[in-house]
Formats: sequence, structure tokens, C-alpha cells
Amino acid sequence: MDVVRNALIVLVPILCAAGTGKWEPRDPLENPGFVHFYNNEFDAAIADFEKEVQAHPNDCEAYNHLAQGILYRELFRNGALESQLVTGNNPFLRRGKMNISAPEKARFSDSINTAIQLSEKELKVDPNDLHSLYCDAVAHGFRANYLFLVEKAWVDSLKQATAGRKQEQKLIELDPTFVDARLGLGVHDYIVGSLPFYMRAFGLVAGFHGDKEAGIRQIEQVRAHGVLSKYDAEILLAVIYRRERRPNLAIPLLKQASAQFPRNYLFRFEQVQMYSDMGDESDALQVISELERLRSTGAPGYRDLPPEKIEYIKDNLLFWYNDFDPALSGLKQVTQRVQDLDLSTAVLAWLRLGQIYDLKGDHEDASSAYREAMRTAPQSEAAAEAKGYLAHPYKRARNSG
Repeated sequence: MDVVRNALIVLVPILCAAGTGKWEPRDPLENPGFVHFYNNEFDAAIADFEKEVQAHPNDCEAYNHLAQGILYRELFRNGALESQLVTGNNPFLRRGKMNISAPEKARFSDSINTAIQLSEKELKVDPNDLHSLYCDAVAHGFRANYLFLVEKAWVDSLKQATAGRKQEQKLIELDPTFVDARLGLGVHDYIVGSLPFYMRAFGLVAGFHGDKEAGIRQIEQVRAHGVLSKYDAEILLAVIYRRERRPNLAIPLLKQASAQFPRNYLFRFEQVQMYSDMGDESDALQVISELERLRSTGAPGYRDLPPEKIEYIKDNLLFWYNDFDPALSGLKQVTQRVQDLDLSTAVLAWLRLGQIYDLKGDHEDASSAYREAMRTAPQSEAAAEAKGYLAHPYKRARNSG
């Protein structure tokens, strides 16, 4: 189930392009809000989406866009996106509910509810209207993500995803050439196909078994031939290829995403992990050097990136490649300024520091670092791991590194 949860955490749901009159799907990047969105500039994206709502108050797509911006800004603020891409695990999922203010929750819900109301109103007039069907499917997808990630309501989330799937299936029946509708279908196939049996039972009740490989093929089709969802498919495929231990397929997608959205540092963070998974320390270090250069030269999107964050990524890489002395030196510096880090990186920095001390035979200093990890994020997976090492010092498995 962790595989499925991790796939969902970075799922960028289906997009639609706003407009009036006859619906003509177009590249999302024609909307300036999405240029900001994919570059992690969520405040600017939301401002553009608010203008879109004001200009088109009866357009369900505009409300979906606004809901998307609100949800992903909160995921970013809570470290959900970064914890997945930086660390290779997801302590975020071990925490309680996300820390989102009541006004922001209400704002998201209001946007989604309005999108669904507007789309259903149009569907009462014309049940086969592609624009309204697609908009309704998107809204249910966002609501599913919100319930899954924010409220931890797994079953309700699956029900919403299933509702969206039904609309997407109808879209394909009405227009088999409408490739973009296959993104949601592919994601649903992949997720349900990855669930353990007791969770898949929820899908089986509706006669749906899921199929991981069929899901991947549909997402690949959207990336190759889609319009509305091609960027989402590209990002999602990189995530899935990683989950399926196919880093050689993920790296080209991540490079392309970095070129398309140069202010989004998360894609370079993920490249480091992919090269590491391939056993290519040299190329991983080259990407880290590029991150350091971009930050030091004040490149947009990088100038405010804490140097300690990049240092942690480098030290984490060195840790797995058994270069303990430089990793230890770097992590000492990182943990001295841990207040400048997001919570996920901070707790992992303490954990790695403790593990290196243990590997060097210094369990006293290791225990001090483990206790700091436990204090930093008590409910996290990393803190639970650190607690276990207090009584049983960390040892590197034979096939690690």
C-alpha cells in the first residue's frame, strides 16, 4: 500500500484549459497560472486562477484550476511534495492530518463544490457534453486527492476516484480520440492494481480489478498524444517508473521536466535519487553541483533554497555510497542550521548523522542524534526508526550502498 500512497502524494491531477463558447482543449501553458504552478510558484498561480474565476464565473474549469492551486500550495507548504522527491521515502504519510487552516479548507471545498455544481447543471441539459463531463471528472479527482492526503479518508477518496473514472469512461465512449481522459483511467488502473487484496476489495465491489501495466500504458499514451494532460502524464510517469524501479526511464522525463519548468528544483532533486538508484554516483554529484551553482548565482526558483537542503542531499548520497567522512562533516553543518530546513529533511538529517556515527563505532554521539530526530518530528517514520537504533545500533546491510 505504501507504493500506492507514494504515487498519490505527487499525483498532479488532470487539467483543463479555460475558455468560453465551443470547448477547444489547448496546451495548459497558454494559461499563465499553470506556468507558475509547474514552477512551484503557487501564490502567483492562485492569483492568476482567481482572475480566471472572476472573468468566467460560470466556467467549471476555472474553479477546478483554483482548487488545484490551493491544494498543491498546501502540499508544498507541508513538505508533502518535497519529502517524496528529496528523501525517497514519505514520513509525511506517517504524520497526522496536514496542518491546513480552516479558511483554506473551506476555500478548496467551495471551489470544488462550485465546479461540480456547474458541470452537473450543464449535464442535465446535455448528458453527453464533453466539456462538462471532463470538468466533473477533474473535480472528483481533486476531491479524491484532498480526502486522501488531507483528511486521511481512504475509502471516501476511493469512492470519489471511482466517480471520476465513470465520467472518464463515458468520455472515451463518446470520443475514443479524446486521449487526455485516459490519464485518470490509467492512474486508477495503476493504483487499484497496486493495492493489497484487502484494499482492492473496495474496487472489486464495483467489478474493477485494476491493472498496473495497463495503467502505465494509458499514461504513456497521454504523454505521447495528449494535449491537456501531457505534462501531468510526464511527471506522473517519472514517479511511477521510480516506484517500479525503472530509473533509466524516469531520468529522461525528469530532464525534460527540468527544461520545461526551470524554476522547479524538485525535478533536479529527483534526478539525484534516480542516478543514485542506477549506481551512478558521478552523474548524481554533477546534478548536485548544478543545484549549488543555480542557488549561488541567484537563479529564479533557487535563490531562496537553503544551502543546507542541497548539502543534505549530497550527504545523503555520500552516506549510501559509503563515503562516511565527508558525509559526517556535511551533516554536522546541516544539523547546526536545522531550523532552516523543512521538517522532513530536518528529521532525516539527524537520522543520517546518527547512522554514520554508529557505522564509525560512536554509539554515544549516534544516540544523541537519534534523540534529536525523535524530538524534531515525533510522529514520523524516521523518528520511529531512530528510536529503534537507541537499543540496537545501526548496521549497514550487506547489499546496501
